[in-house]
Amino acid sequence: MKDAATQPASKTGADFKGRFGWMMFDWAAQPYFTLILTFIFAPYFVNHFAENGVQGQAAWSFTQTVSGLILAITAPILGSIADRTGPRKPWIMVFMLMYVGGASMLWFAAPGATHMFSFVVIGIIVAGVGIEFAGVFNNAMLPRVATPGKIGKLSGFGWALGYVGGLISLVIVLGLLSASKDTGLTMLGLSPIFDFDPNLFEADRFVGPMSAIWGLVFVIPLFLFTPDDMPTQVKKASILASARAGLKDTWILLKSLTQQKNVLKYFLARMIYYDGIAALAAFGGIYASFVFNWDITTLGIFGIILSVAAAVGAYIGGWCDDWFGPKKTIIVSLVGLILSALGILSVNKVSALWFIELPEFVENAGMFSNLGEQFILVSGIGIGFFMGPAQAASRTMLVKIVPAQEITKYFGLFALSGKATAFLAPLLIGILTLAFNDQRMSIVTIIGFLVVGLVLFLSVKEQGD
Repeated sequence: MKDAATQPASKTGADFKGRFGWMMFDWAAQPYFTLILTFIFAPYFVNHFAENGVQGQAAWSFTQTVSGLILAITAPILGSIADRTGPRKPWIMVFMLMYVGGASMLWFAAPGATHMFSFVVIGIIVAGVGIEFAGVFNNAMLPRVATPGKIGKLSGFGWALGYVGGLISLVIVLGLLSASKDTGLTMLGLSPIFDFDPNLFEADRFVGPMSAIWGLVFVIPLFLFTPDDMPTQVKKASILASARAGLKDTWILLKSLTQQKNVLKYFLARMIYYDGIAALAAFGGIYASFVFNWDITTLGIFGIILSVAAAVGAYIGGWCDDWFGPKKTIIVSLVGLILSALGILSVNKVSALWFIELPEFVENAGMFSNLGEQFILVSGIGIGFFMGPAQAASRTMLVKIVPAQEITKYFGLFALSGKATAFLAPLLIGILTLAFNDQRMSIVTIIGFLVVGLVLFLSVKEQGD
């Protein structure tokens, strides 16, 4: 198979404004992952909006399963439609508006508003499907937008810019909007700029509309400055005809993977290690909080530090991607994630790295004052640093091993490989945690996914079959 990275849709790529506009999509989208999925709304939904934690955890898992199934089933089909009809930006606009509508619905998740439960669940699903679909079409623009030979750098820079956007949005929420029930002040010791009621968790709920507004505003440079694709098929087809052809193409594409062993191995490996990465992002902070009883402020600071590390890592990883290739970048990143996860696993209240004895743990002695907390902080920085390059180089790797004229279709499968088994790591974590009555099973399971994914990925060829 010919290296798709050597045959971009444009021989020169987009100009600086066009590349900047493309990267701004990551900035626009990241608050969904930072504020809604990870640090703010998901914990609120589980612990305060739902009737109890068990129902909340089950309902949240349901929303992610449904959105993942929708994406898995339809993303390759939509990718095929886009390859036939041409421009990607109209699709991004439709799905961004879908995301904006769904995210805005999260405001109605008031404590005790059980009559709004189904409404909010639908909002979560709609927002997730919208932002993920928009990402599929944005990713597919990468070969046309990037300067030849600089695809890895552009992908890494975009990911880094996204992490910075997520970091800033998190600082805004914790430092300017969310006040302590006890002091009435934010994490920065300031009075909140809006009169949000802490007892009604209005700041936690506001991250939905805030993320929607953020996405709507900051995606504008993409539409203004970034050149779009023309149809990659010989004859432009209608959407209905393309949908029918898309179903057929998707089935053919899935069957063809048995003959494209390199691409198949890539998707299988990425599916497994991405499950580990996603679970690490979700459960690493939970385990740290469990060990040392971290409050929301400490977790927020931990998240901010990890976001900074992730932005730096993605930026550096972009350069490494172009210098050494995406395969080496992914391998090094996965090894770094495994070692960092082992570092977190090795820490408890009495020891670190399994053999270093720690001073007696003292509650409320100061943020990260305990040596064990410092070990977890360093390991967390490693996770943040290596997580960005692993994800950014993964989309560059795909560009290198599939035909350029079918890039959106393959990015549909790329989205599928990130969602098809997304339930598996959390499911195994739950089963093993109950079986062994030990929360460390979350990290053990994550390491297992990362190791298996790495082993499978080692045999993937960077230049295709």
